[in-house]
Amino acid sequence: MSVLHESHLKHLPLIHRGKVRDIYAVDERHMLIVTTDRLSAFDVILPTPIPDKGRVLTRISQFWFQRLAHVVPNQLSDMTLEQAVPDPEERAPLEGRSMVVKRLRALPVEAVVRGYLIGSGWKSYQAEGRVCGIPLPSGLRLAERLPEPIYTPSTKAEVGAHDENVDYAHTERELGPRLAAQVRDIALRLYAEAADYARQRGILIADTKFEFGVDETGVLHLIDEVLTPDSSRFWPADRYTPGQSPASFDKQYLRDYLETLDWDKNDPGPALPDEVVNQVRARYLEALERLTGETLEAD
Repeated sequence: MSVLHESHLKHLPLIHRGKVRDIYAVDERHMLIVTTDRLSAFDVILPTPIPDKGRVLTRISQFWFQRLAHVVPNQLSDMTLEQAVPDPEERAPLEGRSMVVKRLRALPVEAVVRGYLIGSGWKSYQAEGRVCGIPLPSGLRLAERLPEPIYTPSTKAEVGAHDENVDYAHTERELGPRLAAQVRDIALRLYAEAADYARQRGILIADTKFEFGVDETGVLHLIDEVLTPDSSRFWPADRYTPGQSPASFDKQYLRDYLETLDWDKNDPGPALPDEVVNQVRARYLEALERLTGETLEAD
């Protein structure tokens, strides 16, 4: 099983090393995004990588970028990996886990859409009957499907910091009313279309986060990753029961495991045993197969 914890390219300057992705400058109009096998939880990068995770995330994102291109432009470019990284030896570790994308100005907001009541949304609802300032009906249970999906944005934290839920007014101050409304409306539409498709494939998308950027003319683009097990909660539809914490094809299994440890959710994170690594990998691979109908080819 292939593992890439951190990429190192001699011929392209590194722009940013994030929780999972390494971003390099290709030229004035293009960047190279390398999705590693690093795993983050509670906004902390864990020391143990998950084999093939970067390849799974890249393929799922490419699938959604293509499927949802009619809703909003996205970051994908026509430049190939071979053009961006001509050296075969340097390119080899990047195959299947890289995208050459347009250079865009990322917006400082994560566009979170929730279709079900779980995670921090459930905690907020228990405390005050609201999620990010949005009042919800009383009597909802854990993992209950919401009457309609809600837009609950968060801040976009730097590596080592924690994202924070914010209300819609915060995004209006950050982006301006017109762009904030555009981000909200497109995020809700993306979620609705994706959730409908995934449901037909036996997956409930409980919630997800989108990221957006704008080009030099101000046109909004979908960027980063899209509807992956890292950015979403995926539940098997045939095992879903409101009132119970559902099984998942995402990081929830990992989060549940980490909650059993004596760890304060600050850096450094704990190393993962082989059983947990294998369980996480299996869930990511099943999400890939259910959503795209594809299996991961062995290196």
